[in-house]
Amino acid sequence: MQLIRRGDRGPVVADIRNKLEVLGLLPVGSEDPHAFDDKCDLAVRHFQQDRALTVDGIVGEQTYRALEEARWRLGDRTLYHYINHPFIGDDVAALQSRLHELGFDAGRIDGIFGFATDAALRDFQRNFRVPVDGAYGPATRRAFEQLRRTVVGGKPAHLREHEALHRTGNRLSGKAIIIDPGHGGDDIGWSRDGLTEAGVAYDIAARLDGLLAASGAMPCLTRGPDGWVSDRDRAAFANAADGDLLISLHCDGTPDSDLANGVATYFFGAGSSGTSAVGERLADLVQREVVARTDLLDCRTHGKSWDLLRLTRMPAVRVEIGYLTNARNAGWLADAGFLHTLADAIFVAVQRLYLPQDHDLLTGELTLTHSSPNLQAVV
Repeated sequence: MQLIRRGDRGPVVADIRNKLEVLGLLPVGSEDPHAFDDKCDLAVRHFQQDRALTVDGIVGEQTYRALEEARWRLGDRTLYHYINHPFIGDDVAALQSRLHELGFDAGRIDGIFGFATDAALRDFQRNFRVPVDGAYGPATRRAFEQLRRTVVGGKPAHLREHEALHRTGNRLSGKAIIIDPGHGGDDIGWSRDGLTEAGVAYDIAARLDGLLAASGAMPCLTRGPDGWVSDRDRAAFANAADGDLLISLHCDGTPDSDLANGVATYFFGAGSSGTSAVGERLADLVQREVVARTDLLDCRTHGKSWDLLRLTRMPAVRVEIGYLTNARNAGWLADAGFLHTLADAIFVAVQRLYLPQDHDLLTGELTLTHSSPNLQAVV
């Protein structure tokens, strides 16, 4: 869709304003309901911040979809599993959360009515003598209203996600790790002095691919050295491959200043739409290992609801490694030895994710050799 921003006018702006008014982010009524003015810009930024989207005040496809999803409350519509056009919205996230609280595994709380939500809802209906039709309608809603939460001791969805991780074992052998080099093709991302984000991301991805393959894992790249794939297609590819993890590689940049620098790692975390607990743990491990092994500034980890993080059924992280608009960071990213170090750091973080807590070591204490990537403690 066309990008809508401050200064724009028209019926689309009126629709956006109406959605913001319904959410209580914009006062009802306006002297000019068709104008994207300063108040509308501030309301959009507030919404983006709350929904863990990129905060730029611009309504593009993802922000507009999020505005549409936010208007639904559980009970507003009958929900069921429609494969080609799944129900998506805050009402679905509320349903998933409620199912988990009652002891039924609805998968990740992501606001998307998929197979796991359908199976959990049907299981609920069977257990509570509600017609088993897989639909959240009046009869099922009445049954929900009569019940209380039964799972205690933490967030149920997080407990299930951690338990699923532990069941896979502590070895990388046989695990499908999806490596996603960002951008590609004509979309080169940020660039500086012939160095491109797409090229750097693919270089690190190829090195990480080799390390994981040598460890017995089954790495798979989402694109080739010259290809381009949309984030939604990358997520679909990862889901079809039944990946255990997804690691997306990017560089950052800013047109306003060459002072911005550092590394940040993102995981799926979208407030009321849920959080990937294992994704958050992996993001923390990646961030700490990269910072411990390089001089990159620690820009921390952050929850985001970007498509690639939300639509993947496995834990996923996106690593923004350095700023190509910063001369020092760009110099490091042009160095093969530095890229080796980055691949090592991410590999170690993936291995640490699967290690039992009593076998894990402190950040920076695990190392490996490129001829045989077996982890060892640094002495």
